[in-house]
Amino acid sequence: MITPVRRVAALCALAAAFAPLTACGTAQDTRAARTADSATAPAAGARNAAPTPSRTPAAPSRTPTLAPGPAGLTPVFRNGPRTAGKTVALTFDADMTADQGARAAAGEHFDNPGLITALRTLEVPATVFMTGRWAEEYPDQARSLGRDPGFEIANHSYSHHAFTDDCYGLPTVPEDAMRTDVERAYTAFRKAGVPSAMPYFRFPGGCYDQRALRAVSGLGVTAVQWDVVSGDAFATDADAVARQVLDGVRPGSVVVMHCTRSAAPTTEQVVRAVVPELRRRGYRFVKVSELIATAGGRR
Repeated sequence: MITPVRRVAALCALAAAFAPLTACGTAQDTRAARTADSATAPAAGARNAAPTPSRTPAAPSRTPTLAPGPAGLTPVFRNGPRTAGKTVALTFDADMTADQGARAAAGEHFDNPGLITALRTLEVPATVFMTGRWAEEYPDQARSLGRDPGFEIANHSYSHHAFTDDCYGLPTVPEDAMRTDVERAYTAFRKAGVPSAMPYFRFPGGCYDQRALRAVSGLGVTAVQWDVVSGDAFATDADAVARQVLDGVRPGSVVVMHCTRSAAPTTEQVVRAVVPELRRRGYRFVKVSELIATAGGRR
């Protein structure tokens, strides 16, 4: 017979063993978002997560996610509770579309090592929404981010093609290929050496509708949007972008930025300006997973 003490010890041992631009993100399909968000809004007022990030990435099965919406639709998360402390999540889209390999081969940079160095130096935890194509182009960087407890890797599709029509000129994924596109990204992460990508998905361009939510509903992911648009995509004025972020942040905010030098060249400067100012205002930086946990996320 297993005693309660031995059972606790066994559970603890088991937990320790498994702990582990184009135009994307500049805005969202507001008509679709309003409809879908109202149908899948998360419950508020849950417990706070730990104040400091774990030094070992959590296994996906232990990651907080939102319950499915009506008829099993993929739930949508936009921001954490406004009354659970001054927390803010900085998120970065690592964009690369499926047909941009020739541009990368010609020397265009879709990565941003300087930005990642700045986040590490400033000790800012962050969530990176990565496309599978980006992970294939930069597998060493994907692996490094995926194994760094200061970051969590989430899914931004494989192809970075849109899941709705008329989404900033992006090519469109057929409805019957949407689920496969998301799954293919997770496969690319595993091949790159990312040990435990999160069950979070950001639609390319932020564009989605009921059809898209239904198409990916069987994957168990939470769709993650944002409530603060940084405006860093194609921006050349870092001060203007920083002001936009600082003016928009509220407790529980999710800020969308980019991890792509060619399409968002000012983002490192923006981060170096925004982080100390938000800390001066009393904000604490967290990953998206902590915000979802405080919003009633289930494990």
